[in-house]
Amino acid sequence: MAATRYRRFLKLCEEWPVEETKRQRDLGIADPETCDRMYESLMRIHTNYYKNKYPRLKDTNFTGVTVEDCKMILATDVLKQMEDMKKGTWKKLREKFYAKKPEEDSK
Repeated sequence: MAATRYRRFLKLCEEWPVEETKRQRDLGIADPETCDRMYESLMRIHTNYYKNKYPRLKDTNFTGVTVEDCKMILATDVLKQMEDMKKGTWKKLREKFYAKKPEEDSK
């Protein structure tokens, strides 16, 4: 049964478009029932089930943000920049001057 689920997920992942802006964010599921529900949900997203069922008049939401804006905001690089902005000045300075890479220590 687990092998069948795994093959189904692999097939879906092969069809799922790669989004370079969202590196290193994956799913990890242990419970078989949750796995099945997640698979069905992902399949509905992948096949645009709700997009086709409920067509939209405009490509924006109530805030006026477009799909392109949402993709840019959710990109890994932008999220990293936002995390860096949250750091305090002292923490930034400490990381800049005291964080050494292992290869620098061996020189």
